[in-house]
Amino acid sequence: MMRNAGIIAPFGLFPPEHHRRMRVITFNANGIRSAAGKGFFDWLAGQDADLVCVQETRAQSHQLPLKPYHPAGYCCHYHDAERKGYSGVALYARREPDEILTGLGWPECDAEGRWLEARFGHLSVVSLYLPSGSSSPERQAVKFDFMVQLAEPLRAMRASGRDFILCGDWNIAHKEIDLKNWRANREHSGFLPEERAWLDELFGPLGWVDAFRAVNPNPEQYTWWSNRGRARDNNVGWRIDYQVVTPHLVEKVRAAAIYRDQRFSDHAPLTLDYDYAL
Repeated sequence: MMRNAGIIAPFGLFPPEHHRRMRVITFNANGIRSAAGKGFFDWLAGQDADLVCVQETRAQSHQLPLKPYHPAGYCCHYHDAERKGYSGVALYARREPDEILTGLGWPECDAEGRWLEARFGHLSVVSLYLPSGSSSPERQAVKFDFMVQLAEPLRAMRASGRDFILCGDWNIAHKEIDLKNWRANREHSGFLPEERAWLDELFGPLGWVDAFRAVNPNPEQYTWWSNRGRARDNNVGWRIDYQVVTPHLVEKVRAAAIYRDQRFSDHAPLTLDYDYAL
């Protein structure tokens, strides 16, 4: 059953007697300082988000002053890459998490600042930045290795019985519907058969769910556009940013939207509303 497909309603989506609503935003900033200069934090202040996951911060935490990088009303956590000006993730939450976990225990993940998990009771929310393989065959090999190593933690998470929302830039378009020029990109990183098969496994036997597609089956729903030509103006894009959830949360997804009106990055913020009390 499709519900409020592609729409983010204002606060008050649910009737007064049904006060539970959790709004989660994920966004690849392509440099948090660059996104700030383009108005990201001004926009965020009006979104009434409970949780915000940011990827590719490309900064060290000590370089970021309180304003605007620790927005008012949020507990803010950053996990930086060891290499300056590279990768990194962040997570902002309306309430202080019960626990913060950084990394998954292998260098390509932890040294590059690609995993930040916040736990709230039975719920875990993760800001995840999967490597890109587009720059070289060597980086594609790193990406494939990351995918292999990530499979076991994903199995363990599903077996734990906890609720999970894995927010982030997965750097893979799953199906033909998820990118405009799919025929021309079948041999390109981000749409390789091996990458798509890995997502088939994730959304199949491993039991995870693409939350956006739970409410929006429509084509031309993209979250990233090349800076070449007029790709964004013409909506020649890819959907590579996801909120991936455990099955218990699927029926709690109430609305979803990709915000394109302003360009904070080459990615667009992806927002989902859940019928869930944080």
